[in-house]
Amino acid sequence: MDDRPDVSLPLPRACPFRVPPDYDRLRGAPGLAAAELPGGSLTWLVTRLDDARAALSAPGFTADRSDPAFPMPQKRPAPPAGTARPPLTPAERRARSRGASLIGMDPPDHTAARRAVIGEFTARRVQGLRPRIQEIVDERIDAILDGAPPADLVPALSLPVPSEVICELLGVLYERHEFFQSRSMMLLSHRAPPEQRFDALRELFGFLDELVSAEEAKPGDNLLGRQVTRRGPGHGPGHGPGHGPGHGPGHGRGGDDDHRDLVSLAFLLLVAGHETTANMISLGVLAVLRDPATLMTAVTDPGRAPGAVEELLRYFSIADTGTGRIARADTEIGGTVVRAGEGVIISLLAANHDPAAFPDPGTLDPARRIRQHVAFGSGPHQCLGQSLARTELEIVYRTLFQRIPGLRLAIPLDELPVKDDAFVYGLHELPVTW
Repeated sequence: MDDRPDVSLPLPRACPFRVPPDYDRLRGAPGLAAAELPGGSLTWLVTRLDDARAALSAPGFTADRSDPAFPMPQKRPAPPAGTARPPLTPAERRARSRGASLIGMDPPDHTAARRAVIGEFTARRVQGLRPRIQEIVDERIDAILDGAPPADLVPALSLPVPSEVICELLGVLYERHEFFQSRSMMLLSHRAPPEQRFDALRELFGFLDELVSAEEAKPGDNLLGRQVTRRGPGHGPGHGPGHGPGHGPGHGRGGDDDHRDLVSLAFLLLVAGHETTANMISLGVLAVLRDPATLMTAVTDPGRAPGAVEELLRYFSIADTGTGRIARADTEIGGTVVRAGEGVIISLLAANHDPAAFPDPGTLDPARRIRQHVAFGSGPHQCLGQSLARTELEIVYRTLFQRIPGLRLAIPLDELPVKDDAFVYGLHELPVTW
């Protein structure tokens, strides 16, 4: 790889309705771009849709985030002065990959682990959740209307709806939502010091370690309880003790892969299950408020709402550069040979604004019929909870604008504080009035 990068990551994204112009420049050049990460290391950057889909499915790439060479658009803590970071053994990589949750696994571990839980997120099962999701949304909008305008929709609607849904799925008391929301935000921030991110990670794993232990002792009628029951006799009374706060995966019962895997799964679903959908709720609402003539009818018409949600997902692509891979073998992507040991970051935002796939990609068109966007990724690691996210978004947008058709921004659009410091893009606040 040339030591002269074409761009430095992460790219600033100060406005929700403007894609960083560097993506268009890089996409127009042949091959992959070379990108510099914080700290000075280099990685390849994918900006075209076809290349993104190829990279996300390439068998020569690994998703193992425990590898020190894994490309991440944030600075990692350096090893102590005068010491080198030792290479991981294959056994260590396997253990850390399992502990890192589904997103860090490779086949065959990933295939088996995904198969074990994917039944919880089928379209049929999610359809059965619609009445309860509708109740949660109605309760939140009732509370908004009971108060006096203005209101901030981020804490009033965007965060609590997916938080309450995922809490009920996992068997987490909703009273703990502020705990995991604050830790998730810290963990996903680019700007938070590494020590604070580590503390947030440790506290989250400690909390979930206790949760899984409780389900192992007495499985409930929730996702984790069903996983415990499905895995058989190894999960039952007497297996929970020994997991206090801060132990994290791999402690307490030392070497219990099933327990560690369930903690990691709970971590992935709890963090990803509320943070991403919450940000999409805010951005989708903002898009409608910015252009109600185009989007209001689309999101409130049951026949058009699914297409409008797909277009909003494509347009905002909130998890832009958090998807990386490392080449285990030389692999050609987009005319560039990625050598074994080199990293690749797939820009989901750039791929979803590829004009070769999406004509006039900078226009939010709710009638757009193209559905092969990669907002949920692609290939073996495509988002497990995408059906649930789509359903939540449809219900929130439709219900909000049917019940409060006069909703409007309470401050100018350019004064909205955006999350340009996090892996998941969104809004810190969304003040509205009616």
